[in-house]
Amino acid sequence: MSPLFKPHHWRRALAVAGALVLIVASGNWAEQRERQAKMEALRQASAAHVLGLRGLVEKHDFLPYAAARQPEVRQLLRAPGDTALRTRVNEYFADLQTTTGATALYLVDRNGTTLASSNWNTPSSFVGESYHQRPYFEDALKGGRGLFYGLGLTTGQAGMFIAEPVRVGAEVLGVAVVKISLEPLERVWRHSGYPVVLRDRHGIVFLSAVPEWLFHSVAPVSSADSQWIAAHAQYGLRTRFDLLPWKITAAGDTPGYTLKTALQGREARLLALDTPLPELGWTLTVTEDMRDVQQARQAALTLTTLAVALLLLAVLYWRLRERRYAEQQAARLELEHRVEERTRDLQAAHALRKAMEDSLLVGIRARDPEGKIIYVNPALCSIVGYSAGELLGCRPPYPYWHPEDLEKQARESDEALQGRAAPGGFESRIRHKDGHDVITMVYTAPLIDTEGVNRGWLSSVVDITAQKQAEARQRDQEVRLQRSARLASVGEMASTLAHELNQPLMALSNFAVAARALAGRGSPEMLAGALDDIIEQAQRASEIVRRVRALINPQRGHFESFAAGDIILHAEALLKPELQRHGVTLQLSMDDPAVRVRGDKVLLEQVLVNLIHNALHAMQEQPGKRRCISLTSQRDGASLRIAVSDQGPGIPDDQLEQVFAPFFTTKPDGLGLGLNICRTIIEAHSGIMTVENRAGGGATFSFTLPIVP
Repeated sequence: MSPLFKPHHWRRALAVAGALVLIVASGNWAEQRERQAKMEALRQASAAHVLGLRGLVEKHDFLPYAAARQPEVRQLLRAPGDTALRTRVNEYFADLQTTTGATALYLVDRNGTTLASSNWNTPSSFVGESYHQRPYFEDALKGGRGLFYGLGLTTGQAGMFIAEPVRVGAEVLGVAVVKISLEPLERVWRHSGYPVVLRDRHGIVFLSAVPEWLFHSVAPVSSADSQWIAAHAQYGLRTRFDLLPWKITAAGDTPGYTLKTALQGREARLLALDTPLPELGWTLTVTEDMRDVQQARQAALTLTTLAVALLLLAVLYWRLRERRYAEQQAARLELEHRVEERTRDLQAAHALRKAMEDSLLVGIRARDPEGKIIYVNPALCSIVGYSAGELLGCRPPYPYWHPEDLEKQARESDEALQGRAAPGGFESRIRHKDGHDVITMVYTAPLIDTEGVNRGWLSSVVDITAQKQAEARQRDQEVRLQRSARLASVGEMASTLAHELNQPLMALSNFAVAARALAGRGSPEMLAGALDDIIEQAQRASEIVRRVRALINPQRGHFESFAAGDIILHAEALLKPELQRHGVTLQLSMDDPAVRVRGDKVLLEQVLVNLIHNALHAMQEQPGKRRCISLTSQRDGASLRIAVSDQGPGIPDDQLEQVFAPFFTTKPDGLGLGLNICRTIIEAHSGIMTVENRAGGGATFSFTLPIVP
């Protein structure tokens, strides 16, 4: 027999083969056992998650049912215009939402328009919004119960919607809807250790412990499903649903499966189990890491290999013992090395924490439960002026307490030590060591050790002295500005009256001179006419004062309906002597003198007088043939447009934007208030005043007035 096939060689080969079979079988057995244990854990986890999900839904399931049977809810659907009833239903919904913790509760009529909502008094109110395209509305309107998960059309926030028809007999008047947020459930999933996923009936993930998997699908979404999702705005404007980054492998006869994916940038192998929720149309997927299964197999292979090796290599016992001893020595050295590294890390962390505390600009003070100071940082020492050595070990009253506020500060200190400090902090005045006052904000929180025991109190002290001084300066500046504004208003009113009274007073003076001349001639009839003119101008001055006061307070205004031609002709009559004296022609062009407007005749006449008077002065330097003023009135839709045009030099382009500004004038003796007052009067009559230069020279001032129907 060949030496290669001696009997002991066969025995060794058979022993090695048997050992290999035993090792592989033990690995498979351990893997299968661990997989079954993991699958049982997945079933329990799935049952717990399903229970939590159904519990969340059932907790709010009764809300739309109860709301749909509330009498005032039904009354509002029959009388949607009843404001008081709508307010009561809004308050009823708001109370239900606050009591139950639902996201929102609202009522929709048969057209899909929201009549009342728990968030009716918020910027994101549902009231007036239309939800006719939502599936839950369509299902409830048909008499069934509507369930739907999607993004809110108004808020954009995801939630589950439960809808119930509001019936009176067999008639469906509208739909009561409750919106539930699944965000608390998602937060629990994110802390559950391994991914948990919830998919809709289209296979799209809408709730996940892994944010990157949201709105991805396990299989391509069909065009029909995409159209349905878009038509019902289930996920807002999103129309694309990429495939999940999963590589799925069936797990044989077991209900679960394995999947390869990436978690936090690393490749992961997970054992997954799907649980359908037919009543909701969803599928819940829970996962577990496959590393334990792999480690169980590896451990079984290792242990079996060691056992077989011990049986087969018993002769090498002492060598193995020496090797194990050497390994233990190496492990001990490695452990010592790790302890040294950990000690260095702790020392470095302590040094870093100390450096951070010392660099803070906010003062930090720690006290034990009896109020003794056990720690201060440099920032606090800088704020109070005392060194750490002077403060450590001190008990109330502390040396930096203000002598005038000792009772107040003792009370605040006692409240903080008893755990009743104001959550938003409190303001405290202290005395710096050098004697000046410092205003601070103090925030106190408990010091809890790793065992959950309260070891004292930590206070943050912020110096707000500069902020308080700035606030005081700001208040003083505001008082000064308000005083200046009042003085400016008084000056502007005085200037306004002076400008508007100038013309009637000048007329009074001219008529008085004429009356004195007529009295000397002994012409009583002409004298009586002059005196009548004086009386008329005095009454006009009084009327201007009254109308300017009405311009300031519109409730005093005297508005009446009159023909627009009346004020145009009266303005022409008032200025006719002055126009003749300056050799200026006034051309009138009125489409319809009888068209009626509503307003204050005296103030509108004053506007026309001012515009004609300005046009007259603009042509002082023009030759006689160009001294012509054009006054036109024509309909412009529902308004009457009146324009005054001159043939003067026009207005420089850089001054067109300023002509209506208060106190802007090009006249040496002008106040710069005439055009500003004119525009104010026109705007008080709901009109608009504009200015533009004419192509052939000169300027046109125009304004509009609403026509009385």
